[in-house]
Amino acid sequence: MNLTDKPIKMNSWQVSVAAEAFAAALFARCGLDVSVQYGANQPEYDLVVCRGERLMKVSVKGSQDGGWGLTQSYLDKGAANYHEAIDRWLARHNLRTVLCLAQFLGVATTEMPRMYLATPIEIAHHLKLCAKGRGETILNEEQVWTNKSQAAGTIDRIPAGWRFSATRVEQLLSGC
Repeated sequence: MNLTDKPIKMNSWQVSVAAEAFAAALFARCGLDVSVQYGANQPEYDLVVCRGERLMKVSVKGSQDGGWGLTQSYLDKGAANYHEAIDRWLARHNLRTVLCLAQFLGVATTEMPRMYLATPIEIAHHLKLCAKGRGETILNEEQVWTNKSQAAGTIDRIPAGWRFSATRVEQLLSGC
């Protein structure tokens, strides 16, 4: 690997822009029309993708640290009830919106990030199962729980079925 191939640390705005650009490119590569928002972002989605009359709103989340902080702002102050926080997060989402997750951790500058697609319901269900069922506020690509955790000896991973593919796009597009 030469110096130009090493991952470059981006600020949060750059992560967001890069994630949206890669997502738009992949959806287009799957044969969908892609509409990118102009101006201030809508709170629920970043892209609209369609094929014929079928369309879906897509919320793009980028990360360069291995996880996406999704529900921590929904925790009650002083209480760590992860399931309630997840439920509050889920209630704020249109269940037909699809989240597109882009992970830049360990990815060379000239390579594609790892990309995943999931519905809010799928993410909420997964987050509730994490940490041996305690729940988690961060959706980690892979979390190996150490001895200092109540989930010691377990590993939480994003489901393989969420990996961005033409098949996954079609599955979600058909359900939206």
